[in-house]
Amino acid sequence: MKFSELIIKLGSAVKASSLGTNGGLDPILTGLAPIDTAASGTISYIEGDKFAKFVSSTSASALILPMNEAIQSQAIDRGIAWIAASEPRLLFAQVIKLFYQPFRLPVGIHPSAIVETGVELGENVSIGAHAVIQPGVKIGNGVVIHPNVVIYPDVSIGDRTILHANCTIHERVSIGRDCVIHSGAAIGAEGFGFVPTATGWFKMEQAGYTVLEDGVEIGCNSTVDRPAVGETRIGRDTKLDNLVHVGHGCQIGANCALAAQVGLAGGVKVGNQVLLAGQVGVANQVTIGDRAIASSKTGIHSNVDPGSIVSGYPAVSHKLWLKTAAIVNRLPEMYQFFKQSQRG
Repeated sequence: MKFSELIIKLGSAVKASSLGTNGGLDPILTGLAPIDTAASGTISYIEGDKFAKFVSSTSASALILPMNEAIQSQAIDRGIAWIAASEPRLLFAQVIKLFYQPFRLPVGIHPSAIVETGVELGENVSIGAHAVIQPGVKIGNGVVIHPNVVIYPDVSIGDRTILHANCTIHERVSIGRDCVIHSGAAIGAEGFGFVPTATGWFKMEQAGYTVLEDGVEIGCNSTVDRPAVGETRIGRDTKLDNLVHVGHGCQIGANCALAAQVGLAGGVKVGNQVLLAGQVGVANQVTIGDRAIASSKTGIHSNVDPGSIVSGYPAVSHKLWLKTAAIVNRLPEMYQFFKQSQRG
């Protein structure tokens, strides 16, 4: 599409553009690209001073820029069309949706799918090859179920939710509207419940429920377990990356983000807007307050206050961890000093 057409489609999200200063700069855009590898005909974006240097070298025909007149002038000098936004990365995400739409199954049920008697189907539902849907399942309008998905009995799925190939939804699961479950994920499988006895382990049946509220997204090969009693719940608009484990009985709030390989033991309570970076581990029954952040590989064994930033194993305040890490880097030097002082 033409650059000027793109601006019209984006509407009020565009705060300024080069069309106002150079009306003849209206390139045809055929796609998107990273700023450092962009070619003619593509649009890219720059966010922050770190990437501003690429304005002088990029081959992109158009850029999404921050509200920075110096960077905008540099783009004009190089003959690059630009639009400016207060959040360039967010605007770039909106541009991607204009150029790319994910594959979607056609509406209808594939002949090889098994839909048992008693399943309630909404309007415009898509069910792919070899999917299996057990009795008592309720599926909302516009739901997409890709091939090889297995849905156990007594599951409810809200409008426009997408279940990608080979994911499994176990019994006693409620999935809200506009959720996305990626390939290989298992939602509502049995929690890890065993009682030790004199003769071995006695299995505690997991009779609870699993609830995913509206807008939740679960990454590939992630697991969300159901508890013995009560419920495991993931709050509205929370996003889980690939290979995340949510143990039985966990309660995760709204608008959280859990990066790859995060593991929550049973009964963990996570507040709203919490960020857990890759490979964070959280011990049984720990509570993490609203807006807390844990950096990569943090091991959380005790409660975290709201708004805190923690790092390390075991977790301490991020500022303290930075000081500790600086000392650790100097340990060889300190050891040599100690040895020399002992000789003296």
